[in-house]
Amino acid sequence: MDQFHSDSYKKKGIMQEFFGSCLGRLVILLFVLLFLYIFALITIPSKKMMLEETVDNIHECLQENDSIKADEIDEIINNISRTINVADTTLTNPELFKAFLKYNRLAVYKHSGFQTVHVFNGLYPQGRRISIGVFQTVISTLSYEDLVLSTGAIRGDYNKKLTAPVMEEVPDSEYMGSTLNVEPYHFMGDEDN
Repeated sequence: MDQFHSDSYKKKGIMQEFFGSCLGRLVILLFVLLFLYIFALITIPSKKMMLEETVDNIHECLQENDSIKADEIDEIINNISRTINVADTTLTNPELFKAFLKYNRLAVYKHSGFQTVHVFNGLYPQGRRISIGVFQTVISTLSYEDLVLSTGAIRGDYNKKLTAPVMEEVPDSEYMGSTLNVEPYHFMGDEDN
């Protein structure tokens, strides 16, 4: 019997013990994350690629914005398709694109491991992120509401009087009828209760 138990139990090596422990798994996870970070640093898209892909995404956004957006899921699906597809720039309304170029400015920011493109305009003077570049891919986060395509007064005429002029007499076309003869209300029931 003792021989049976001693044969079935085999001593594990130090590497098997290390990889089976929590510390070993943590070290493996850290090495995988370090490899992914180094790979991300090597494959950051260039500034030129970021701007080209973002302008392509803007062309697609201007082309498809003829329907009513129901919710945020529509924007997410559109952004996924913009990331994968290439826009046909001949379908973009030239006046809309000229307005985009007039009222908006794009800037590329480099971060550790990725780059972002921000749009600056009257709505977002501090900038709003519309693209993320990582692993040689430019991911669109653009929404049509992020772009300014026209400007104008928000409130209207500032010198306009707030009250309408007083009318001296009521014209016949606005005659409201005669005043009813209203008598005071008198209680007709038992006054004691």
